[in-house]
Amino acid sequence: MENLKRFVGKTVVVTGASRGIGAGIALRFAREGANLVVSDIAAHVEETATQITALGGRAVAVVCDVTQKAQVEALFDRAVREFGRIDVSVQNAGVITIAPLDQLTEAEWNKVLAVNTTGVFLCCQAAARQMVKQGSGRLINTASGQARQGFIFTPHYAASKFGVIGITQSLAKELAPHGITVNAFCPGIIDTEMWVYNDKVWGELLGGYKPGALMAEWVRGIPMKRAGTPEDVAGVIAFLASDDAAYITGQTLNIDGGLIMS
Repeated sequence: MENLKRFVGKTVVVTGASRGIGAGIALRFAREGANLVVSDIAAHVEETATQITALGGRAVAVVCDVTQKAQVEALFDRAVREFGRIDVSVQNAGVITIAPLDQLTEAEWNKVLAVNTTGVFLCCQAAARQMVKQGSGRLINTASGQARQGFIFTPHYAASKFGVIGITQSLAKELAPHGITVNAFCPGIIDTEMWVYNDKVWGELLGGYKPGALMAEWVRGIPMKRAGTPEDVAGVIAFLASDDAAYITGQTLNIDGGLIMS
C-alpha cells in the first residue's frame, strides 16, 4: 500500500468520516495521494482532517447532516470550490438502533431510513451533478451484511440497507453513459465503536451476554475467525475507486471474512 499513489490530484469526498470505517477510508485515500473532503454530523471530523494533514495530505473538514439537502449540496459545492472536481464520493454516514418490534418507535424508524437511505440518495445526487459535467466519477455506497440478510430487532436498519443496494443498481444504469460507476459494499463485523454498541444491546436482548461475549461468539462463526478492521474495508473501497475497477458497476461486495457468501 505504501507504494500505491493511484489518486494523486484526485478529489475524494467521504461522509461519516469522523471515526471507524469512514476515517479508515479517508486515511487510505490520503496515503494514496488524494485530496480529501471529510464530513460528519459532529465537529470532531476535524480530527480526521488533522490526521490527513499529518500524513502530508490536503484535507477539508465539513460538518454536514446528510439528511438535509441544503447541507449536502453545500458539502459538494465546497469540494468543487476547494479542489475543482469530485472524482470519488463515498456515502458512508450511517446509524443503527436496536429494539424489539413493540418498542421500536416511528421516530427511530424515520431517523435510520433518513440517514442510511435518504442520505445516500442526496449525496449521490449532489456528487453526480459534478461528475456528469466531468464525464467521470465513482460513487461508492455503504450497505451492510443486513442488506443481504436481515437480523432480529433491526427491521428499520435492514430496510435502510436493502434500499442502498436498490439505489446503487438504479443509479449504475442511469449514470453509466456519463462515465460514472456506482457500487456498494457490505461490511460484516468490523472492530469499530458501532460494534461495541451492537454487541452490548443485542447481547442484552439475546440473553444477557457480558460485554464482548456475543461479538466473540459471532466472530467464531466467521470462516476467517476474526473481526474485520477499517483498513480491511478501506482497501476494497480504494480498489473500487481505482482505474482497475473501471468496468465494475452496479455491484455490491461483501467485506465480512466469508460470513455471508452470495
